[in-house]
Amino acid sequence: MGRAAQEAGRLRLSAAHHTHHEKQRQARLDAAREALHYLCAPVPPPREVEQFLRYFCGDAADPNALTETEALRISFYKSVASFVRAYAAIAQNLDDAGYSPSEQNDIQRDVDFYSDLRAAIKKHSGEELDIKPYEADMRHLLNTYIQADPAQALGALSNVSLTQAIIETGIHDAIAKQLNEKGKLSKNAVAEGIINNIRKTIIRDQLTDPRFYDEMSKLLEDLIQQSRDSAKAYEDFLKKAKDLVRKMATREAGPDLPGSLSGNREAVVIYNNLPDLPVTAFVVPANESERADLALEIDRTVREHAPAGWKGDPVREREVKNVLFPLFNRDRDATLAMFEIIKNQSGY
Repeated sequence: MGRAAQEAGRLRLSAAHHTHHEKQRQARLDAAREALHYLCAPVPPPREVEQFLRYFCGDAADPNALTETEALRISFYKSVASFVRAYAAIAQNLDDAGYSPSEQNDIQRDVDFYSDLRAAIKKHSGEELDIKPYEADMRHLLNTYIQADPAQALGALSNVSLTQAIIETGIHDAIAKQLNEKGKLSKNAVAEGIINNIRKTIIRDQLTDPRFYDEMSKLLEDLIQQSRDSAKAYEDFLKKAKDLVRKMATREAGPDLPGSLSGNREAVVIYNNLPDLPVTAFVVPANESERADLALEIDRTVREHAPAGWKGDPVREREVKNVLFPLFNRDRDATLAMFEIIKNQSGY
């Protein structure tokens, strides 16, 4: 009899423990859902995807919009992740947790909506690939608990940026398969997503070739100003956007570039940026041929004298600065400015 009583007591404790855990999971799910609703409350009506994109990414015509709204987007990404994880922890026990069938449907609808919205915002802001490495478990959870759209199987395209997809598949395919796969966005929202992604690429790669990306920034500003009101104007916008993306990808060199630089991308970058260096003692050669010779000498010096694994190592970086210093007439400002450009070249 004593043993039976002990067993009954153990079962009661186990049930109480289980109930306590269910309550904790329910509380976590309710809190995560409430936090998301609160975060999205300021989004104006009609609260379609487009209004959420504008709220979380800002106006694409404003060069600072993505930076200014970044903290808001990160809060949203984290909140959605918390909500999906909390849902996954209790998804098999929603009945036991006391949710009615209609409440369960509402929760599932929210999980679907916010997950789709999160993907749309990441694509619209050009952050999809930036965020992906930090959320390995999210992909598994979304595949498990969200109704996957069979048409979403993008294959290799899911691992490239929108700008890369434009180059590989053409702009219409890239829009259909990446930016507007649900088909819910207006032409203007699609255009803003393209502008954001181009701007993100320019900001990310600016230090690799400041002069080139300054030119690309000007072309982007021209693109922003372009009318997209009519079907013809919109198609013209898409064509110019595609041309701009291709220019960035190929780093098209000017037709008047000295022949001695042909095929040496790093030397071309040095040559192009020499006139923009901050100088005190150094004088940039005005003659194009002399400037090309200097660019080739700088390129050769780095290739011959930079130690292995020098980037990010203060001692080895100092060695590179020291070999560059005499080439700039011992001008500290010019040397440091060119060093930063050289450091950002993948070829060194």
